[in-house]
Amino acid sequence: MAFNYHIATLLVLLLVNFTAGALVQQQPLVLKYHNGQLLKGRITVNLLWYGTFTPIQRSIIVDFINSLSSGGPPQPSAASWWKTTENYKGGGSSALLVGKQILHPAYSLGKYLKSTHLLSLASSFNDVSAINVILTAKDVSVDGFCSSRCGTHGSTRSVNGKARTAYVWVGNSETQCPGQCAWPFHQPIYGPQTPPLVAPNGDVGVDGMIINLATLLAGTVTNPFNNGYFQGPATAPLEAVSACTGVFGSGAYPGYPGRVLVEKTTGASYNANGVNGRKFLLPAMWDPVTSACKTLV
Repeated sequence: MAFNYHIATLLVLLLVNFTAGALVQQQPLVLKYHNGQLLKGRITVNLLWYGTFTPIQRSIIVDFINSLSSGGPPQPSAASWWKTTENYKGGGSSALLVGKQILHPAYSLGKYLKSTHLLSLASSFNDVSAINVILTAKDVSVDGFCSSRCGTHGSTRSVNGKARTAYVWVGNSETQCPGQCAWPFHQPIYGPQTPPLVAPNGDVGVDGMIINLATLLAGTVTNPFNNGYFQGPATAPLEAVSACTGVFGSGAYPGYPGRVLVEKTTGASYNANGVNGRKFLLPAMWDPVTSACKTLV
């Protein structure tokens, strides 16, 4: 089963959060633990690049993943954002490390992918203990992309059916639906029309992918096999970050991502420092300790 990062969920959440906040004090948000396995310890993240990505685009995403387990960058850091996952039941960290990378520039399955294609690509790595990430280029259409989802996570089974391996898919929305899957770096399709923020790495599509990848990696380690932490129906769960959709800084409300940091020379908006001098804008994550959505700034 795959868990989609739904656009419809984003819109409903923004409306509900706004309405509830305007009328009554919001009740604590609770993600129920369903007694299943979480992913802890050192976890390899394999990357499959489907379609054309520039070396710079690939380096932005690799640096982001490596930033999640690096103590070097100054605060607020991507690692401090990721550290909230340690508060989920079972304790201990989920240390992500980039493993194998496969380049797929020839579009061997075409430029329109179905969910079965994603499963096939996710099975390209013979590594049952890893998270296999499929990243599709801006000219690749995927079933449900833009119309109902910006990415997804799920699992594949080994040949004998005993082992399950987590996978994530995220698409580059730059030319297809940046207002839906790269907000707040582009004007939204619906809702309040606040000015877009400047993308911290100068690439609206890839910086949008970082937001969705962050959302889905957090969902993967805290709800890898549909029996971890989530709220609502198992077929369309609200997870660690998708339960906090649209919030990037304090004071956020529908159409306004919240107060974030601004890089003086470029005007780029961010809230997390990463390796190699990178800056990222990361969404709020639900913290089991406080039962609230936690932002870095």
